[in-house]
Amino acid sequence: MKKYLAVFLVSCLSTACSNEAYFEENKPINNRSWEYSQIPTFEVHIDDKNAKYDVFINLRHSNKYDYSNIYLLLHTNGKGLPDTAYRHEIKLAELDGKWVGKSSGSLYQIQQLAKQDFSFPDTGKYLFRIEQNMRVNPLLDVSDVGIKIMKK
Repeated sequence: MKKYLAVFLVSCLSTACSNEAYFEENKPINNRSWEYSQIPTFEVHIDDKNAKYDVFINLRHSNKYDYSNIYLLLHTNGKGLPDTAYRHEIKLAELDGKWVGKSSGSLYQIQQLAKQDFSFPDTGKYLFRIEQNMRVNPLLDVSDVGIKIMKK
């Protein structure tokens, strides 16, 4: 029985280690008032061009956020990769108004897969920029945004 418990614990620990992010950074939105001109930028150094990566957008908003979704532009550029921008819609609330993110007090956190099995064309520095793409400016009650990259 002890042998099986030890094997179980070792397998759990090795699985937990593989779930660590290759890169993760979040940046605050000034005064929870996201202006079009405020475009958080994330610099990522890629050391393995043969690997596949999943890229996530992190977002935290307050319970006073006025909309059930948010539209964002994710800009990506770097060595061998032209400047590209993809529009993403992130659902933040159900039709009945219930927030879908994980809550911590009055803040809700959500993580949205933006690029799956993404390959970088070369090693080196890559930039990710997140731009709010809603019809209102400023967009209120967004606390912070970020990027998480998982290496497969």
